[in-house]
Amino acid sequence: MHTFLKYFQLIISLLLIFSILLQNKTSGFSGGASTSTTTFQTTKRGAEKVIFNATIVFAVLFVLSSVAFLFVS
Repeated sequence: MHTFLKYFQLIISLLLIFSILLQNKTSGFSGGASTSTTTFQTTKRGAEKVIFNATIVFAVLFVLSSVAFLFVS
């Protein structure tokens, strides 16, 4: 079980990193720092929404696998 959790956490961490890197670069702190006075509120659609939801799922799985790893060790 220890080996399975170790490899599971490795795969989830790589997927989490990859999904974060795929997200839109204008979101977050850099999007709010622009000097433009016009702002547009947009909703996530299509692939952007799928990547956003996948990132949340991977983050939750990573935390759960970390907690499980503590109990197994």
